[in-house]
Amino acid sequence: MAPPPASPADSAPDPRPTASAPVPITVPSPRDHAHHHHLVDRRDTPRGRAWEPERNRRGEAMDGAAAVKLVPGEAGYVLEDVPHVSDYLPDLPTYSNPLQDNPAYSVVKQYFVNPDDTVCQKIVVHKDGPRGNHFRRAGPRQKVYFEPDEVHACIVTCGGLCPGLNTVIREIVCGLSDMYGVTKILGIQGGYRGFYARNTITLTPKSVNDIHKRGGTILGSSRGGHDTVKIVDSIQDRDINQVYVIGGDGTQRGAGVIFEEVRRRGLKVSVAGIPKTIDNDIPVIDKSFGFDTAVEEAQRAINAAHVEAVSAENGIGLVKLMGRHSGKLLREANKLC
Repeated sequence: MAPPPASPADSAPDPRPTASAPVPITVPSPRDHAHHHHLVDRRDTPRGRAWEPERNRRGEAMDGAAAVKLVPGEAGYVLEDVPHVSDYLPDLPTYSNPLQDNPAYSVVKQYFVNPDDTVCQKIVVHKDGPRGNHFRRAGPRQKVYFEPDEVHACIVTCGGLCPGLNTVIREIVCGLSDMYGVTKILGIQGGYRGFYARNTITLTPKSVNDIHKRGGTILGSSRGGHDTVKIVDSIQDRDINQVYVIGGDGTQRGAGVIFEEVRRRGLKVSVAGIPKTIDNDIPVIDKSFGFDTAVEEAQRAINAAHVEAVSAENGIGLVKLMGRHSGKLLREANKLC
């Protein structure tokens, strides 16, 4: 996670969803293929971690940019890792994952993810070429950095609406509660400014039981309102130690700035970014939430335009679909019409 400390706004043009590694739940943080300018061939680089400034499209180091955590390996292997609380608090104790005592999970062979497992950016590489860039594999670890009774989590949704927001909120709450035994989960209302200007609500499996049947977000959302100092002050005052941020490009850059401030203060706080995009423009993962619904709605518009066009002499149907730098929404909608 290496967002520049710019003013976050979901309308920002540079798609770069990020996350700091949350514990006990781990969220992947792949970046768009077009924005790996800070990654270089490291076949001649000694093994070890490297921290480099993030660079813009011209390869220039950006002023004030956060560091990118790179772990080079043999044969041109590069792991673009996510920052973690143990980077600046190296003496943190670890605990056994509560899932080890859960009969629903402990009986599954190799359920836990090996810490050294990574996912490659490119499936096909030349035998004489570098192995290329890799990302940290998501999934439960055998060791975690928080005990269930000390976890005080919060969830915030920012930016525009997207199908599936309430489902994501529900899964985070139920996962933390039912799988890990976490009892203190807050919902931050009204986006980033809700940390310091709005009320919070307590989230439990019972309170989120049927929210996946409703549209929008039960927490409310907004654009802007990102005041890093006030947000981290609120996190510190409320003794929150896990922050789950659901949002788009600017929101995730804002989450990165929050993590940098948390690291500067030396707080034991994990910040997890859950990317929100109907464009499905996140590499490595299969689908982003909301994409299927967006495709279905696009098909309705295309079919309606087609009916109008064929019913008129020299008729033309024109449908404009969003997608920023990705054409996956357009491709899938046309494929099924």
